Amino acid sequence: MPAALNNPDLHSWIDIPASSHFPIQNLPFGVFETPERGSRLGIAIGDYVLDLYALSQRGFFDDLDLGPREPKVFRRRSLNGFIALGRTAWRAVRQRASELLRHDNPALRDDETMRACLVRQRDVQMLRPVKPANYTDFYSSLEHAANVGRLFRDPANPLPPNWRHMPIGYHGRASSIVVSGTDIRRPNGQRKAPDAAAPSFGPSQQLDFELEMAFITGRNTELDHPIPIQHAEEAIFGLVLFNDWSARDLQNWEYTPLGPFLGKSFASSISPWVVTLDALEPFRVAGPVQEPEPLLYLRTVDQHHFDINLEVALQTVDGAATTIARSNFRHLYWSMAQQLAHQTSNGCNLQVGDLYASGTISGPTPESLGSLLELTLGGTYPLLLPNGTEHGFLRDGDTVTMCAYAEKNGVRIGFGEVTGTVLGSL
Repeated sequence: MPAALNNPDLHSWIDIPASSHFPIQNLPFGVFETPERGSRLGIAIGDYVLDLYALSQRGFFDDLDLGPREPKVFRRRSLNGFIALGRTAWRAVRQRASELLRHDNPALRDDETMRACLVRQRDVQMLRPVKPANYTDFYSSLEHAANVGRLFRDPANPLPPNWRHMPIGYHGRASSIVVSGTDIRRPNGQRKAPDAAAPSFGPSQQLDFELEMAFITGRNTELDHPIPIQHAEEAIFGLVLFNDWSARDLQNWEYTPLGPFLGKSFASSISPWVVTLDALEPFRVAGPVQEPEPLLYLRTVDQHHFDINLEVALQTVDGAATTIARSNFRHLYWSMAQQLAHQTSNGCNLQVGDLYASGTISGPTPESLGSLLELTLGGTYPLLLPNGTEHGFLRDGDTVTMCAYAEKNGVRIGFGEVTGTVLGSL
């Protein structure tokens, strides 16, 4: 079934521009809100949202055996309840949506009363798609880890000694994850200038973005039940685009072996649409050769990386938006399957809606670096923008917009955008 939904010859009766991130082959899940409808689950299709609660009320899911919570499960402020129905339910709902949106299906196309199941994206407010109980941030890009290590560790030996042996990560702050479009307040904290005798407290002067992707877990597991790597992707609901905002001066001063704290926990932004692994099947690619070979529990034999283009645009108060980085999700050294197998290898349990971020995704070329820390070499070499101004770390009024999409055989599977504007300090 998933393969049939990826057919590039599928077309919808809705007019969808070729540049759209949301063709009929995508059908990502999200949560939207309007004054009239309240909060509901939806699927993106072109410039529209397909209202899943409205479809359920009209009986379109009656034969799918979604359980006693249907249709109420589609009238929530997060996808968590729907995700908990399981993989069979996700696939069945996406399959039904594809059938109803196909060019040759008149059920919605030719019935004006049924067309009420569609609402324009411009008329809705998108909400945070999941309510994560837990959040892990990995450090899985070889180029990013090496670049940071050359700046702060040892130029000759930039990687921590364990980096090539396991996916390194830390447990982050789930409560401060916000949906795209939420303004980001410049955080306060302790920071110490290199020539200062003592630290001071105040707003961060080295605010940065981090270009990341994140996956969302699709089922609960019990303590003491690791997930074997060959089954890891079965526990993944889908992916979002992720910006892990970072206060570098706070982060550097508070550095401990325990990992980041206040320099990271003030905000992370996610895109509102969750793209399923099924929609990304055509874009699987092999990962990099891993040397040394990972331990047995981390070894993979299939293609677990994905060819997804990533872009970062910066718009200043006095200038137009400028693309400052282009990278790709395939640059990660450690795959999502390896990350999840490692996360659970000690018996740690999963919860529906948990979020697992990739860490900054940087590539091998100067334009593929996924943070200002790398693009400016720690702020020592500012970016030269088209308007002739130099730019180091983020300033008040700056807007950072990231986008992600995979493209093949004339089909573009996109994530939309994740964007945020920096406000003044607290």
